[in-house]
Order: sequence, then C-alpha cells, then structure tokens
Amino acid sequence: MGIIRNPELKKHLVIQALILAVLTLVGFNHDPYAGVMVLLASSLMMLTNVFFTFRRYSVIAKLTDEIDEVLHKDTFKPISMYEEGELSILSTQIHKMNMKLEEQKSALLHDKVYLSESLADISHQIRTPLTALNLTCDLLLEDDLQPGRRKSLVKEQMKLLDQIDWLISALLKLAKLDARTAKMAKETVPVKDLLRRATEPLGIAMEIKEQELRVRQTGEETYVGDIYWSAEALLNILKNSMEHTPMGGSISIDVSENVLYTEIIIKDDGHGIDKEDLPHLFERFYKGKSSSQTSVGIGLALARMIIIQQGGTVKAENNSDQGAKFTIRFYRPKEEEKRDGQ
Repeated sequence: MGIIRNPELKKHLVIQALILAVLTLVGFNHDPYAGVMVLLASSLMMLTNVFFTFRRYSVIAKLTDEIDEVLHKDTFKPISMYEEGELSILSTQIHKMNMKLEEQKSALLHDKVYLSESLADISHQIRTPLTALNLTCDLLLEDDLQPGRRKSLVKEQMKLLDQIDWLISALLKLAKLDARTAKMAKETVPVKDLLRRATEPLGIAMEIKEQELRVRQTGEETYVGDIYWSAEALLNILKNSMEHTPMGGSISIDVSENVLYTEIIIKDDGHGIDKEDLPHLFERFYKGKSSSQTSVGIGLALARMIIIQQGGTVKAENNSDQGAKFTIRFYRPKEEEKRDGQ
C-alpha cells in the first residue's frame, strides 16, 4: 500500500518540507553552522516522522488484508494484535466483530441443518397418511367391494384426512411461534373459561373410552395471557394424557394460585412416562416408546412453546403412585408489564 497515495499525507510532507526549507534559510542567514545544524535536525525529524508513518500505514495495510480475508473467505481467523494505542483498540473491536460473525455463521449453519431436518420430518409425517390414503383409494376401486367394507374404508379416509389437516395446522402454528409472528394477548383470563375451552373438543372421545375428567378448582383463579393459544396448549397436553389413559380410567385437573403464579396440574392414571422419554418429551417430532401409531410428536412441543412464550413453564414427570403428571405455571406479570399490556 503506497503511503504517497494518501492526499492528506502528501500535504503533510509538503508542509514539513517548506518548514524545513524556511528554518534552514533562517539558520544559514544567522550563521552557516547554525544553518547546517537546523538542516540536519529538521531532516532527521522529518525522516523519523516518515519512518513511523510508513510503519503505521504498513500495519493498517496488514489489518486491511486481514479484514479482506474475513469478508471474502469462509474461514475466520483471529485479528493480529498491535502495540499502538489506536490500532490496538481498532484491532480489538474488529476481533470482537470477527467473533460475532463467527457465532452468527455457526447459528445460521445450525438453523440450516435444523430446517433441513425439520423439512425431512414434516415430509415423512405427511407422507405416511398420504400413503395410507392411496392404499384405501386403490381398495375402493375394487368392483366386488362389499358395502360394509366400502363404508369402513371411507371412514378410514376421513380419519386420515383429519390427521393431515391437524398436522398441517400444527406445523403452521409451530412456524408462527418459531418466527415470533404469533400475537399473544395479555389479558386477565378466568381459568375456568380456559379449561372449558380446552376440554370441550375431548368430550366425545373421552366418553367413548369411558374416561372420567375430574376438575378441582374454586372457579375464581385467573392468569394473564392469551386464552386461545393457552387452550391449544392445554388441549394438546390433555389429548396426550387421554391417549395414555386406559379404558375406564380418569384424568384430573387441579388448579391453584398464589401471589407468584397460577398453577394447573394435569394427572392421569396411565402407565406413566418412561425414564428414557422424560428428557425428550417436549422435543418436536419425538415419539416415545408408548406413543400410538398416529402420534407425530408435535402436540407437546407446540404446548411447551405456547406456554413459554407467555412467560410460563411446563414440567412433565411421573406420579408417585401411577400415571403421568404435567405441571403448568403462569407467572404473575410485573407492574411494568401490566402497564405495557394496557
């Protein structure tokens, strides 16, 4: 990098040369010996200044090359450290930027891998019911198909279509939550209204399985959140409990509240959760050992995301006697959050 190309440096050198010439002339007019001494001293100072300026510009050129490598190459390497004050500060700041870019690159790579795996899982989950639909369509085309068998196959198709519809709906909700585009209301919600909205869709299914739903609450409990999204979360947890509760079993919901949070505990008297499944229960597309064939591993992951984005927590564990236990807590908002929500 040629330092002479810098117009400011050119001006600086010209001014220094003029000052050197003037001082030398003044010195020679006063005394030839003084003129020689002024010429030597001024020349030495000018050369010293040029030397250190050249050195500084060489360091800047090296720093520029390292930045160029950061911008145009896939690999990141540490920026060199320099002793000079300003350049040391600049290199430190660039090093921090470099590290941040490296972290962002790693995060983007992780997101790409995650997106690729998620798309593979989604395509697999949708392909399974679609394959079953194709098979039932082939069976329905048979000429000698009995009316009873035809009716059974049509019902199976309707069930598969409902499964695909629920799967696509759940995936869209997950995408909204991932992108943080889902609008969560912050309203005071009576828990009794939340439970009614969450349990109504399961009424017929629980009646067919002769299961009993027991709810213990005062009816005055409330929390601050979004009743629609919260009902979706509770519905998925209750559906999971219902699927793992045997014929004629029971599911209980206990509601309580204190100054810190409102707590909803859901228990069932099924076989409980395997120890190997507990750490992964809320991971999307994870299917435990006791999962049904129609399970796709989305419901609990969706429930957890909804609750967390409302500032709550959800924990899964086994009862001390039998069955699974889900503990949901919606925490009281701070005064500032209350004012922001109004």
